[in-house]
Amino acid sequence: MSLRRDIGRARYAAAQGARVAWYMGQYLLARRISGPFNRPGEPQFQPQAAEGDPQRVRAAFLELFAKDRANIEAGLYPAPSDLRVERALSALRNSARFFRDLPRVDRRRLQRSGVEVREKAREGGERYPTYYLQNFHYQTDGWLSEESAQLYDTQVEILFGGAADAMRRIALGELARAVRGVDQRKVKLVDLACGNGRFLSQVLQAFPRMPVTGLDLSPAYCAEARERLAEWTQAEIVTGAVEQAPFEDRAFDAATCVYLFHELPPRVRREAAREIGRIVKPGGAFVLADSVQTGDTPDLDRMLEYFPVGFHEPYFASYLKEDIPALFASAGLELVHSEAAFLTRVWRFRKL
Repeated sequence: MSLRRDIGRARYAAAQGARVAWYMGQYLLARRISGPFNRPGEPQFQPQAAEGDPQRVRAAFLELFAKDRANIEAGLYPAPSDLRVERALSALRNSARFFRDLPRVDRRRLQRSGVEVREKAREGGERYPTYYLQNFHYQTDGWLSEESAQLYDTQVEILFGGAADAMRRIALGELARAVRGVDQRKVKLVDLACGNGRFLSQVLQAFPRMPVTGLDLSPAYCAEARERLAEWTQAEIVTGAVEQAPFEDRAFDAATCVYLFHELPPRVRREAAREIGRIVKPGGAFVLADSVQTGDTPDLDRMLEYFPVGFHEPYFASYLKEDIPALFASAGLELVHSEAAFLTRVWRFRKL
């Protein structure tokens, strides 16, 4: 057992080390070829938080992977298989796409142009909530195109230096703890704002017989999710908004939501929380993963202040001050556990 564990750890370290090196190298290259952070002629942005200790930031980064490996060894989910040949080829193609798109993103960032997507939506005759019609992260097409759905994973991994999947898996670990001892075939799960299905694919690799539903407002991202999850016939993807969830009361035994709430206006956060409380059965679990907030990890506070300015996150500043446990308590969800994992905080709630 000890030898098998040591081999597993060595494989994990090699795979994740290679993955981090791959994405961190692209992050540094993207920083080098991008334009200046501040717009010409405008005063420089000055964060209020003191600059964090780089050693402690690095320690938080490494602790994330230590938690991930501990969850794997505890049997909460399988080790990732990141070094397959087909995945390496896909990563190369996606990186090429990322760097082809980077000049457009950079130009939009320097011009502070974050609402180009509104014109695209008007041309398509589609109706979306106003808050949704923005080029979040200054990304091309916002959430509304096939190209955006295909680029998103690479964009996020480069931004977080190869740590995004590991942070998602910490949320998967909380889901696994919530359903431990229960026949997975009897746990109806909904992943809210499922995007292109990245997190749901992690869920189904851990629980291949769990009946799952993904909900997302973007038809393009829903199409990408359906393609990604095609091998799991019990997976369903529904197009719709979380704050108007198209499901019956108490329809699900568990719900998850990854990286949505920092992109919602305060009013919509409350509507979304009420809907989550409505669709989860009493005794059911809700796992939320989103950005850490001010004071969670003080050495990262300065970095958090840059996000709304550097990445067009119009509701991020209000999210940093949101009392998440109180927000969901008002919807009948009781906090069970919370922990930070580098730039992500994960909360697990139980429906009363």
